[in-house]
Amino acid sequence: MDWNALQLVLAVARAGTLSAASRRLSIDQTTVSRRLKALEADLGTALFSRIDGSLLPTETGERTIAAAENMEATAASLQEGLSGSLKSCEGRVRLTAVPILMNHLLIPGLAALLAKHPKLQLETIAETGNLSLNRRETDLAMRFARPQKDAGLCRRLANISYALYGAAAKGQGSDALITYEETHAHLPQARWMSKQVEKHSVAQLRVNDAESALVAVRAGLGQSLLPEKIALNDPSLRRVTDGSAVLSREVWLLVHPEVRQLPRVQVVIDWLDKLFE
Repeated sequence: MDWNALQLVLAVARAGTLSAASRRLSIDQTTVSRRLKALEADLGTALFSRIDGSLLPTETGERTIAAAENMEATAASLQEGLSGSLKSCEGRVRLTAVPILMNHLLIPGLAALLAKHPKLQLETIAETGNLSLNRRETDLAMRFARPQKDAGLCRRLANISYALYGAAAKGQGSDALITYEETHAHLPQARWMSKQVEKHSVAQLRVNDAESALVAVRAGLGQSLLPEKIALNDPSLRRVTDGSAVLSREVWLLVHPEVRQLPRVQVVIDWLDKLFE
């Protein structure tokens, strides 16, 4: 088994389909399929099972992926050590966060970081799902609530308070609540709004993401709980609830332990700390 074969296994595991893996590897899908079958024939066992159109690792596949990830990390560290990049802040860092944090807090604050470190290559991934640190789908992840698994190294980054907001111009926006559809009904802000709907209101619109709720409120479609750190600086919004915040949510920062000490990762972590001070 050679390293190229293991890279193919990692690409298939992270992409989930042969077509997506072929795009990652910049080779055609037929070649990916042929090489994977050849590897499985050499090993005498299947590495993936096809379920509902996706390729999911078998038990042997999981062990192979884990070994390949260790080799990948070792190779990356060796390459960085030989190139001298361990002493400089250059190279790629992948950062994931939910869209509302990525679009309204992180990206607007990036100019100073990128200007200070021109060789840094930051990949921002606005994603409501949780990308895996263990599978090296991301280096850093910001998540609401403390993770229960796939946590890597984690610590609380901030508390973000929420209040009810509507469109800035009184009388021009709907008083209906914009809440969340059932797969996101477990979210604290969704539970709070559901209680209000049960008491005295209606919910004409349900979304699956706070970014969508923000856009809907701006459009005058109703009112919704939004992070105050974002909404307070938005002239198109007005705070509906008086007094203290309705609720608060913890934001946790996760980092893969094998990249934690790399300078390029550390400067991004330091930047996040300052951003949320």
